[in-house]
Amino acid sequence: MGVHRSHVQRQRRQDAAETAVRNRAIKSAERKRRDARMIDRLRKGTLPYAPAVMSWLSDRLDKKANRITTEDVKPLLG
Repeated sequence: MGVHRSHVQRQRRQDAAETAVRNRAIKSAERKRRDARMIDRLRKGTLPYAPAVMSWLSDRLDKKANRITTEDVKPLLG
């Protein structure tokens, strides 16, 4: 006799929920570190920035990377 499928599925959902709770704190801390790293790179450089910085800026400003101007970046720095 094996375990019913519903029990296995319920156990997997529970495991996934527990993993999400554990990862939430780790990911939020990593986001803070990444934000600090990117802002530091913004202060040191000028347009065009490295691809990783441009991607981060694009996400933050909700704008395409090729449309980002120096005026768009100023509020993030100050």
